[in-house]
Amino acid sequence: MKLPGPDQSVRKIHWMRPLHVGEDVVVSLAFALMVLLPVSEVVLRFFFRGGIPSSVSVVQHLVLVVGMLGGALAARENRLLAFAGAAQWIRGSVADVARVVSHGVGAAMSAGLCLASWQFVVSQHRLARVFAYGIPLWVVQSLLVVGFAAVALRLIWHAAPKWSGRMGSVALATGVLAVGIWAPIDPAALRWPALGLLGIAVVLGAPIFTALGGAAMILLWSGGEPILPVPLKLYQLTVNPTLPSIPLFTLAGYLLAESQAAHRLVRLFQALFGGLRGGPAIATTLVCAFFTTFTGASGATILALGGVLMPVLLAARYSERSALGLLTGAGSLGMLFPPCLPPMLYAIIASGGGVVRVSIEEMFKAGLLPGLLLVGMTAWWGIRQGPKLGEAGRQPFVWAEAKAALWGAKWELLVPVVALGSLFGGFATPVEAAALTAAYTLVVVSVLHRDLRSLRDLWRVISECGLLMGGVLLILGVALGFTHYLVDAEIPDLAVAWATSTIHSKWLFLLGLNLVLLVVGGLVEIYAAIVVMVPLIVPLGEAFGLSPLHLGIIFLANMELGFLAPPVGLNLLLASYRFKKPMSEVTRVSLPMLAVMVIGVLLITYVPWLTTWLPSVWP
Repeated sequence: MKLPGPDQSVRKIHWMRPLHVGEDVVVSLAFALMVLLPVSEVVLRFFFRGGIPSSVSVVQHLVLVVGMLGGALAARENRLLAFAGAAQWIRGSVADVARVVSHGVGAAMSAGLCLASWQFVVSQHRLARVFAYGIPLWVVQSLLVVGFAAVALRLIWHAAPKWSGRMGSVALATGVLAVGIWAPIDPAALRWPALGLLGIAVVLGAPIFTALGGAAMILLWSGGEPILPVPLKLYQLTVNPTLPSIPLFTLAGYLLAESQAAHRLVRLFQALFGGLRGGPAIATTLVCAFFTTFTGASGATILALGGVLMPVLLAARYSERSALGLLTGAGSLGMLFPPCLPPMLYAIIASGGGVVRVSIEEMFKAGLLPGLLLVGMTAWWGIRQGPKLGEAGRQPFVWAEAKAALWGAKWELLVPVVALGSLFGGFATPVEAAALTAAYTLVVVSVLHRDLRSLRDLWRVISECGLLMGGVLLILGVALGFTHYLVDAEIPDLAVAWATSTIHSKWLFLLGLNLVLLVVGGLVEIYAAIVVMVPLIVPLGEAFGLSPLHLGIIFLANMELGFLAPPVGLNLLLASYRFKKPMSEVTRVSLPMLAVMVIGVLLITYVPWLTTWLPSVWP
């Protein structure tokens, strides 16, 4: 996957600045209301047995605001998630042409999604449904049209630094749309050429959401079906009752990552484990797992904490090779722990097909032991790589320092208590638990520690979080449109029929599943993989008698493993960028860590009770 990086070209145009400020303000207000309304609901219900009318619906539709405007922010900064593909290898004039092609095709797909969204909004306008407080629902849904239009225009803008290149991208986008709308040729005959052009654009760097959304539209269009289901599925996802918990927990993670929480936690774990051989490795593993749990993104952990943890490991006499391998591998830890985002998304998507029913709480319980297993194995490997120090080289345990470090990190250590206590305590829904966690974290970093001392700092963090969530929600929404086509074409049924007639052993099926998911995890962004793959594998798991909880943890563990899988594992790319090391070197030093993770994933796969025991004894 291509590493997103900011682009300053738009900011140089001063007349655009009021628009940019307005976008940032709206996204920030949306997040503020998403936190305030659920927290108010908890307070009113607890003390007054009351509530706020339509607050649940408002919060759900605020996700639509964050998704579409956040996607526009990501396009504005040229940071929409994309595959690395050939774009990282080509240079010069060839790279310029590749950019024009990828952005032109991406803009065409975004414009197609805009037209489909317009059709959807028109159909909703005819129904005359009311959103809340007398506001017509179609007014809010119009954000789909605005968001995709903004993304299309900004893809054109970033296609080239000069207008000549941008006009080339405009011509390509216009030609693609014209063929799709007015071509006298049978659409079925254009299916494979259109998919081929889209595939080339993706390899050259087109955003992931345009790949999935474009493929969905092409397949529906060439089959004589309307393309309206693509924006419809996006809208249905964004207003899912539990989906607001994802951006809210992500906001809590971003607030922690932008504060000095990492330094306080490193100090604490160093004080506790620094006297042991491999103590710094243990501290590194625990800090990485903590941050990935709350950000939901291993990339954020590597980028944010790499500069803090690498000096700690080097100071403890770890070789640069061992330190780099450990940080690259540990960056994905924590993805199985509550309240991380992928388990929540798996529960939402797996339950959406009606084949199984999986709750978010059950997924969190199921992931605890497998997550601890992977953390423990990573820490073990780090300990093995540590220098053999004599007594003179060991850092003695000092109770006063440990006590001071514990007191300094007390507020951060309570974050999981707030999140899990409110969720499993039974007095808050997943969305309310996420809002309470975000509100608590905001108080910690801005009031108690004063790491974020101004509204400008807070605004910057919220905008960054909105940018990330916008890109992710666009991918999730259009991926559901692609999944709609797969289900409509009966692909899951065909897969079940083939698998049950070809594979007669559950254990052989699990091995094949691991291999497939390893490839998927190394090539496809995790959120898109969940949305596209889960509706396919859940029926397969049911056919082979697998618990949906066990299947989900297997899936997520393989996604973690895929982050380290060469040649394009996300952690490899990000570590190469963060530590300024060649991709080949990062891959080489990460292979031992990859082997350790493979063993962990196989244990999770073939020892089901690691996943199923805790949910069975913890009602």
